[in-house]
Amino acid sequence: MDRRHALSLMMGASAAGLGPATARAAQAPVIEWNQHMFSANTAKFPFHPQAVYKPDPSSFQADPLAAYEKHMAETGIERGMLVQPEPYGDDHRLVLDCLHRASPAKFKGTSLFYPKNPESPKKLTALAKSEPRIVSTRFHAHRGKEMYLDSFAAPYVRALWKAAVDCGLIIELHIGPNYALQAADAIRAFPGCKVLIDHMCEPKLGTPYEYANVLDLAKLPNVYMKISGMDYTATDKPDYRSLLPFTSRLIKEYGPDRIVWSGGSPHIADVHLKGYSAADIAKVKGGNLQKLLNWS
Repeated sequence: MDRRHALSLMMGASAAGLGPATARAAQAPVIEWNQHMFSANTAKFPFHPQAVYKPDPSSFQADPLAAYEKHMAETGIERGMLVQPEPYGDDHRLVLDCLHRASPAKFKGTSLFYPKNPESPKKLTALAKSEPRIVSTRFHAHRGKEMYLDSFAAPYVRALWKAAVDCGLIIELHIGPNYALQAADAIRAFPGCKVLIDHMCEPKLGTPYEYANVLDLAKLPNVYMKISGMDYTATDKPDYRSLLPFTSRLIKEYGPDRIVWSGGSPHIADVHLKGYSAADIAKVKGGNLQKLLNWS
């Protein structure tokens, strides 16, 4: 955003009787944390031998970074988190290639490691030190995907979690509701750790009783909920209005300061936060991630 636009927003907010904090929130960039990077060039970027699944690369772009930047321009996304997909395992060459070809101001990246591998904490630490724009690591655990870990109480999980916290990384949890209680114990074991829960914690993969534990995670500090993966639950795209009774409760529990939009169009946040202030919606579209990632 240029200086003239920023000043006009500040003046407009002042004229409307809004405070500086509201004006700053309105200036927050739109940030998406959802883009999995896949390349059609499997010779240069092969799938990992231990990959839990291997997709058909014929549908992928030769340059996923250029394709995503085009999507960003079309939808008004200003910054993005480049996600390490499962098929590449702990081989981060593709994400690193994209980061190295892009502006540091525009992209950061995530990581993925195999918790059961005793070398994973060292690998994570080395990656974080070599590339500061890797700012998160992800754990997978939900019904149908139990191969990564047996329990969040397992020593190997806690060792990898500790390495991430020691490196200042955000813990990204792609979990189902049946793992919420275990996740809560792990979060309490590392006071001060920052956690982002993916895809609304996959509500279709748990029971109502288990999802009550997901809502309880909102009571813990520094736990953020991502309203994404809506297409896993509903079919009425682009805005998935059928989920409004569910998302309204989720937003109420976590509050607009700890809800993050990602996936699809940022307009989803306008729809699912109808009735909230423009400042709160701006937080959900990017302000909360900007704060979480300390991304000036």
